[in-house]
Amino acid sequence: MSIVCAAIAPHGDLLIPELCGPRERDLAADLRAAMARLASRCAAARPEVAVVVTPHGIHLEGRFAVVTAGRLSGSLGGEAPAATSSGEGHAQSAGTEGGEGGAGGPPISLTVATDRDLAQAVLVALRAAGLPACGVSFGGNVPGESVMPLDWGGLIPLWFLGGRSDPPLPAVLVAPARDLTLEQHVRAGAAIAQAAAASGRRVFFVASADQAHAHRRDGPYGFDPAAASFDRLAVELVKADRLERLLELTPATIAAAKPDSVWQMLMLHGALAAAGHWQPEFLAYAAPTYYGMLVAAYLPAVGAVSPSVRPGA
Repeated sequence: MSIVCAAIAPHGDLLIPELCGPRERDLAADLRAAMARLASRCAAARPEVAVVVTPHGIHLEGRFAVVTAGRLSGSLGGEAPAATSSGEGHAQSAGTEGGEGGAGGPPISLTVATDRDLAQAVLVALRAAGLPACGVSFGGNVPGESVMPLDWGGLIPLWFLGGRSDPPLPAVLVAPARDLTLEQHVRAGAAIAQAAAASGRRVFFVASADQAHAHRRDGPYGFDPAAASFDRLAVELVKADRLERLLELTPATIAAAKPDSVWQMLMLHGALAAAGHWQPEFLAYAAPTYYGMLVAAYLPAVGAVSPSVRPGA
């Protein structure tokens, strides 16, 4: 087996009603409905493990990071620990009453097992592709017994996509490295696809990604018209199945629009290009606050033939 489904999934707090104040619960209704449709599409593919590329966990200078801890566990909202609550205050910035990342009620929490065999295979594949990569764990000195804090970039997509199943869908968390090139992120995605193919597992690839973060003057990053332009481009590229065009973005455009998506979406592109031919399904886009959110599903195209050339070759 290999990658059997994939997704672009946002990680804004507004997606989860329990994390919103009364005035915010209707702001992302269409996005929540799209996440429910995404969950249904991907559940039908019967994945056995999710690989989640998240930008909000481990940050290693000049290296991709692969979590090798035995479990992933985190909370959001209420009095959630600072290490696992949303540092960006996504919902709060839209007017949520209470505290960081939530409405002040009981926190939501999620715990899932790490597929450590696949995590190690991903780490080996990244290094074999000539990419700098490091395995990481947290707390206990025995990685298989340690528990890694689950950041909101991982928790929120998994909240919808298998993390609350019985049993929860195991996961592998991978972090991009923004100081590496965009082309290296494409190659990293291809390496993950190769590890997935060799694993014999049915793998669900999730690019956890919010879009531009400069949509509002009262947001923490201010306003720039580049944000709307970037998000229009992201929607167009998903609909046209042309994610490779993200490689054409200039550093100035990225700096002005402040997207939280380019690197994960290019890893998705690399993984899908290496794993077969895919049919994208654009499900929703909205910018209910200072950042944009896009939801899309990728399922194998019927009758497709696997490509013979690696992306970026």
